[in-house]
Amino acid sequence: MTLPNIVILGDYERALRRFSNWEKLDQLAKLTFHDQPLRDEALYEAVKDADAIAIVRDRSPFNEAMIARLPKLKFLMFTGERNGTLDANALLSRNIPVAVTPGGPSKETTAELTWALILGASKRLVEENKLIASGGWRDELSVLPMLAGERLGVMGLGSIGSRVARVGAAFGMEVVTWSPHMTPERAAVENAKAVSLEELLKTSKVVTMHLVAGPGTKGLLSADQLSLMRPDAILVNTSRAALINMADLQKALAIGRPRQAAIDVFDIEPLPESDPLRNTPNLLVTPHLGFIAEPIFEVFSTGITQTLEAWLEGRPVPHPFKPQ
Repeated sequence: MTLPNIVILGDYERALRRFSNWEKLDQLAKLTFHDQPLRDEALYEAVKDADAIAIVRDRSPFNEAMIARLPKLKFLMFTGERNGTLDANALLSRNIPVAVTPGGPSKETTAELTWALILGASKRLVEENKLIASGGWRDELSVLPMLAGERLGVMGLGSIGSRVARVGAAFGMEVVTWSPHMTPERAAVENAKAVSLEELLKTSKVVTMHLVAGPGTKGLLSADQLSLMRPDAILVNTSRAALINMADLQKALAIGRPRQAAIDVFDIEPLPESDPLRNTPNLLVTPHLGFIAEPIFEVFSTGITQTLEAWLEGRPVPHPFKPQ
């Protein structure tokens, strides 16, 4: 008997097998794991014979044209509850079922990373570590600023932004906020003050972004908005790269307005080796670590194994995809 062919994509961290039991699936199907980024023809070659596909987050783009080239495909799932690079309607129109996994505590981990970036940038942790490693001790830049008493501008006060705001308040920062539909009452719930986007950018020492990248927010910060920021400001983005015109950000950093940025999300991921963002002096970058945490990958891995086992055995999958 020929076993079903299941392809698992986007296992960059080689973490999925570590966090759940795959023994039953190994008996029920032929499993192929891919831990490198795949797009276009390389992606097609990896999945052309797949009966089922499992994707980690939105790391592998499947548009309508790609899906049309996969006549053998019978099932697709992805981890988390949203996928911006998958045309789910193209699958559903062919009656190919789609499933998801729970997202895990990604809001908590993203808030933690946001503060790691804020503190890392403001306290020059990477530079000070390099100074020590090179045999030095302190230099003229080792007299560091304080965040207490400064203004924290939180763009988006949802589940992540509100957590970030609370930490800022605990550090003694004044918290202001803006989003397209922010109200003074909504801001007051988190002990924040609602202000205009212009005021937030002009007056905040730290500007941190926690917005959904939609029609009203894509490209929200471009050259004109960035030029408003304080010359000592730090811009942090752990949300979506599309919120910022990244070419304009590079130019803005070159003239020191804002003074620093700390970015976890990029237009193309993984960031190409030749991308100058890898070596911009006043830019702290991390490789999209907001949701990269052990508890989350345990949820992802367990969700994949349970879902694929259910599908192979003809049982209802635990978390079917629900179109928005």
